[in-house]
Amino acid sequence: MKFTAVKSIALSLSVAATMPVAQAAQYPDKPVRLLVGFAAGGGTDTTARIIAQPLSEALGQQVVVDNRAGAAGNIATDIAAKSPPDGYTVLMGTIAALAINPSLYKSLPFDPVRDFEPVTLAVSSTNVLAVHPSVAVKNVRELIALAKSQPGKLTYGSSGIGGAGHLAGVLFDSLAGTNMIHVPYKGGAPAMIALLSGEIQMVFATAETAVPQIKNGKIRALGVTMAKRTALLPDLPTIAEAGVPGYEANNWYGILVPTKTPRAIVDRLNREIVKILNTPAVKDQLFRQGLDASPTTQQEFATYIKSEIAKWGKVVKASGAKAE
Repeated sequence: MKFTAVKSIALSLSVAATMPVAQAAQYPDKPVRLLVGFAAGGGTDTTARIIAQPLSEALGQQVVVDNRAGAAGNIATDIAAKSPPDGYTVLMGTIAALAINPSLYKSLPFDPVRDFEPVTLAVSSTNVLAVHPSVAVKNVRELIALAKSQPGKLTYGSSGIGGAGHLAGVLFDSLAGTNMIHVPYKGGAPAMIALLSGEIQMVFATAETAVPQIKNGKIRALGVTMAKRTALLPDLPTIAEAGVPGYEANNWYGILVPTKTPRAIVDRLNREIVKILNTPAVKDQLFRQGLDASPTTQQEFATYIKSEIAKWGKVVKASGAKAE
């Protein structure tokens, strides 16, 4: 009897141990949910939908985009963190929820490192440093010189406190040794209107907002915030190469799953999504939205998230920005 009982327990443990392997082998056998932390129509949602269609074909199951907007992406990120680690809930994570909000919010119901398995970085996009034509500078070095000669006088607008445009300015001040005044607005469009009217001197605006105004000559672009030039404005230097070494403040979205998701599932998602992001048609779709396809390995994305948390933690602290 004792031998039979031990044998039975051993068999049960063996079956339990092989269950994740079996589940991974059958994956997916039902629709996959792709969580997005912002409303339909924005950059995060657009990226998710561009990826979802070919991923549905690759997996043989429908990938359904589920918009759970609110709290700068925290709501969707929390739902994903608490979902079963079975590959059926996938998160389109953002720089806001994963790298900025951990410092911006007093407390979060999730940990971006502990609670997730990174799959791949999906896209990166740049902000553009642009000035009103009345500002007598033609490049970043001239802007720095002007700002240093008038500390606390030059103003830059953004979509709000703690947003990418605001923190891009804080990082610029920190690395360039300037002291510019931040003027928050209720969105990127109002900030651009303020720049066009001369109410403020400059912005760190999204490419989608800035490029049309640059091309029609209403504002003057000085540099892009990414570490490399963008094909949208190929002749425009990066801020780093134009006079602020080490400067980088790009926006990004990436794919993650709950921690403890079987490795075989994570590997497959990485393989399929990287293949999709390297497809010319998908790259072109993203480019037309001002987004650069930026696929990575799982480890590269994990390392990147940690570096972004550290970088933006310092920037948020320097800015004094807080969100409830």
